[in-house]
Amino acid sequence: MPFKCEIVQNDITTMKVDAIVNAANTALQEGSGVCGAIFSAAGAEELQKECDAIGHCQTGQAVITKGCRLPAKYVIHTPGPVWRGGKQGEEELLRSCYLNSLKLAQRHGCKSIAFPLISSGIYGYPKDEALNVATSAINDFLAENEMQVYLVVFGKK
Repeated sequence: MPFKCEIVQNDITTMKVDAIVNAANTALQEGSGVCGAIFSAAGAEELQKECDAIGHCQTGQAVITKGCRLPAKYVIHTPGPVWRGGKQGEEELLRSCYLNSLKLAQRHGCKSIAFPLISSGIYGYPKDEALNVATSAINDFLAENEMQVYLVVFGKK
């Protein structure tokens, strides 16, 4: 099977992959948007307990928990940057979210991973720019590593 990046329209919580990525907050608390959907599908109390054991994650970094009740074995939590006009290092931080998540998945033996479009919801990152950063980071990783990567978009826009 060739390894590649595929953009799919789906609900990330139903993806049958080794790991899904949560667009987390730095406190690793249940949030809204994709984060809330992941917590809800995983079993919010179970997943929060996993996150509380870790405690915190810096913007651009990534941590891993069990998938709890999700089809995915793992949830990788990565806090993306809040959009502040693009001059505050947002692109570098967003790129780090993808690369650090991919490296963490690889270290845990994952062969497949599904990402949401990190920071493009309530954090305000323009969707077109977020998509460019995501695909660039993922393609750079795949140039030297093997993994099936899905970029999951929820709505048609």
